[in-house]
Amino acid sequence: MFYVEKMEHHQLFEISLGVLLNKIRFMALFLSRLVKPALVRRSSSVSLLLSNGFSTSLRQTPPCAIIGATYCGNDIGRLIVSYANEPRSCNQLEKRVPVELVYPQLFNDGKTQTIGASYGWIATLNKDDGILRLQDDLNLLASDTDPKRIQLPPLVTMPHCQTKIITNVSMSSSSPEDFIVAVKFSGPQLSFCRPADSKNEWVNIRIDNPCFHSSRVMFSKKDDVFHLLGSGGLEIASVGFCTKSVVVRWYKKTKSGIAKMKTKALKLFKLDEEEGNGDELLLSAADLNFLDSCCKSEHLVESPTGDTFLVEQYKKKIVEEEGVARLKTVVLMVYKVDDEGNTVYIQDMGDLTMFLSNSEPFCVPSSSFPGLRRNYIHLLDVDEVVGADVAHIPFSMISVGGSFSTPYYFPPQDIHN
Repeated sequence: MFYVEKMEHHQLFEISLGVLLNKIRFMALFLSRLVKPALVRRSSSVSLLLSNGFSTSLRQTPPCAIIGATYCGNDIGRLIVSYANEPRSCNQLEKRVPVELVYPQLFNDGKTQTIGASYGWIATLNKDDGILRLQDDLNLLASDTDPKRIQLPPLVTMPHCQTKIITNVSMSSSSPEDFIVAVKFSGPQLSFCRPADSKNEWVNIRIDNPCFHSSRVMFSKKDDVFHLLGSGGLEIASVGFCTKSVVVRWYKKTKSGIAKMKTKALKLFKLDEEEGNGDELLLSAADLNFLDSCCKSEHLVESPTGDTFLVEQYKKKIVEEEGVARLKTVVLMVYKVDDEGNTVYIQDMGDLTMFLSNSEPFCVPSSSFPGLRRNYIHLLDVDEVVGADVAHIPFSMISVGGSFSTPYYFPPQDIHN
């Protein structure tokens, strides 16, 4: 265990450098499975604006993963990212960030914990005061000297609920002037607030159906509501709001405070049950037995065009050469969900690239960023990086184990001149 407050600056540098090098070696190992990797390179936001990494038509930053930060002293580091459309390199930016956001266990004794990300914002939880905060420090286009920090109101725990363990955070937009923040806790409680409101307080909902107690919350631009995907991927619950304000009247509750959530049953078609409706997926008895032995989770993802996808992820316990056990993603299945709840297995998402991580999932048009692979899934977790061509799943993918304290993919950010 490291006690950072007792260390000299050169010791902090050595530790952070060692962690960073391990991350870069890990990413290089993963990237080497795809193409020949290049060295870490230095770049600034301004110079990158003129490079092929940025969309020339949409004027956006490319999707990226946070790799680490080089320690500069005074608990500040220079951010290192990996752009999804530049698989041969990691980029050391001139951007300065608080290193506690990148290495929470090495700095500040882990008191500040990152608990999720959405639209380029990082959600943090301070263990001392229990306050949630939104920070744009890791946003590539945010100010180094004047980052935005939004303190959310103190959490209120409903009866028979808990607010210590947070599943994820979702936001309705990137604008602090009008976004709604949704926080899903492990268990029945789901909480919302709109920080820009003069009366900034939480709207707390208790979900009666245990199917949604372990669900992640996500915002649907298409439906203008927050969705939760039930355990097993067979139901979607929706919480509707007028996104100009958090209005309780849009949401009916019983006297006991149990939420009456609008749910939609999903009909699963895995075997091409209707002609022309999805791709054929034939699983043998051995395949089905193998899937039954795995840990399964589901992701609900919406594309910029409004298409909704359900992704099933199966993980299996393996032991690495070093004797370290981890859960490895071994199977991915993608389904397209229509407005009637019909869910059909597919192997072609079209001109889309999907990003799954501990941040809110998203898709981008592949053709918007030179070098981005179409019909492809990038997956980042605390202990692995996965790359999968949807045309070759469910059983063919690249998975490399590692350790990430900030397992977030950031979506494209608009570049303002």
